[in-house]
Amino acid sequence: MRLPITDDNRRWWTLAAMCFALFMVMLDNTVVNVALPAIQRDLHMSISGLEWTINAYTLVLAVLLVTGGRLGDLFGRKRMFLFGVVVFALASAMIGFAQSEAWLVGFRAVQGIGAAFMMPGTLSIITHSFPAEERGKAIGTWAGVSALALAIGPVLGGFLVEHVSWQSIFFINLPVAAFAIVLTLIAANESRDEGVARTIDVPGVAAITIGLGALVFALVEGNQWGWGSARILALFATAVIGLVGFVIIERRSRAPMVDFTFFRSREFFGANAVAFIVTFGMFAMFFFLALYMQNVRDYTALQAGVRFLPTTLLIIVTAPLAGRLSDRIGSKLPMVAGLLIVSGSLFWQSFLTTSSGYGFLVVPFMMMGVGMGLVMSPMSTAAMNAVPVTKAGVASGILSMTRMVGGTFGVAALGALITALGRDRLGHLLPQAGSGQLDKLADALGAGAAPAGAPSSAMDDAFVHALQGGMRLGAAVVLVGAFVAAATISSRRRVPANAGQGVDAAQTELAA
Repeated sequence: MRLPITDDNRRWWTLAAMCFALFMVMLDNTVVNVALPAIQRDLHMSISGLEWTINAYTLVLAVLLVTGGRLGDLFGRKRMFLFGVVVFALASAMIGFAQSEAWLVGFRAVQGIGAAFMMPGTLSIITHSFPAEERGKAIGTWAGVSALALAIGPVLGGFLVEHVSWQSIFFINLPVAAFAIVLTLIAANESRDEGVARTIDVPGVAAITIGLGALVFALVEGNQWGWGSARILALFATAVIGLVGFVIIERRSRAPMVDFTFFRSREFFGANAVAFIVTFGMFAMFFFLALYMQNVRDYTALQAGVRFLPTTLLIIVTAPLAGRLSDRIGSKLPMVAGLLIVSGSLFWQSFLTTSSGYGFLVVPFMMMGVGMGLVMSPMSTAAMNAVPVTKAGVASGILSMTRMVGGTFGVAALGALITALGRDRLGHLLPQAGSGQLDKLADALGAGAAPAGAPSSAMDDAFVHALQGGMRLGAAVVLVGAFVAAATISSRRRVPANAGQGVDAAQTELAA
């Protein structure tokens, strides 16, 4: 059957292809968490191996997002996007056949490579396909699909793991990828940055890979190894050297990966700052509230996932509406309002107790959904409208990287705070415990089963007490984000000077 694709509706078919691919990536983020216990039993994996099942993907994805976006600008966004989809799908299949811990973790890293080419590709292709006056609507739909995958993931993952197998959560990516590939080949136009030579900035790629890799690795392992340990300090030093070296290299390169003049735009700088801040709060909330619901309130993984639906479903509804609103009145008002609501949600959650029922969390979960929906699509629209459309790939990569690093930093920072506050609380609850024992107990906070000799009531009390402080920190950080958005984002709808280069230019650029 031939798809009814015309020049008038081609951009919407292109949006559908990008949303299918994004759905696959975001779904994978959530279904894997539900499957971890089954994977552990089947492959006899260690706790460290389970952690790296998540971290290998996150680390590679965060490090390569800018590179993936820039290579799309240079060699064709459609081409690099399709490369990412194929790599992601093949890696998914290989994970489904995994026979060992090393096999699974290795191909999770390969999945991260595919996702690093796909994620900036989706946003840059959408930006290039839609004129500026429709871009907010399109990006709002894109953000809503992302939230839909987050909502469906725990429920679908729990069903597949329980009734089929954990391998099925990876095999399900194959038909989704096939549909996305076919639709992209038929509907999407090729586009690239024709104003620069098609040469890869190898020193820049190496510097940013080393710098970001060391930074994300330090954030992931900081709580486990100790923030003052020699290994973590060495990683932070490597990150500084790599990132400073990247800036120096880019300023001297004839064909830099990142044009730092982007950041002279208050809107681009502000949108990226907000991206870091809002994912700082959101990722930390999902991570630690999941532990609270499962290990303090004794919900199963599926039951906990279902209880997050008020957040994710309201993002699905609100994000497209916020995108259309930003097309009409600009991004500032919805972003500021959304950040204030998210801050209020986190502050509300800071009053939970060990006996708080789900009814206490329903309203702040709904507030989080509305707030995130108001922020995400206007934030992305502001960032993409602040740069020339020919630089959409690298701009999208920077925004996606900022979000990933913000989320990783949020989990790490709140984890360190919760460990410190929890240890102090345990010292008051268990005055007979020695310093070494308190350190071990603090490391076990939120893990569910209390270590031998430690009352579970004391462990739960200490974890929730610490979680209260963590949520207040998150609320304060997001509140700062509202002031940043108010100071940097324009109150009027911004249409870039080259706005017309979207759909029309795509027709004239080389197809490959």
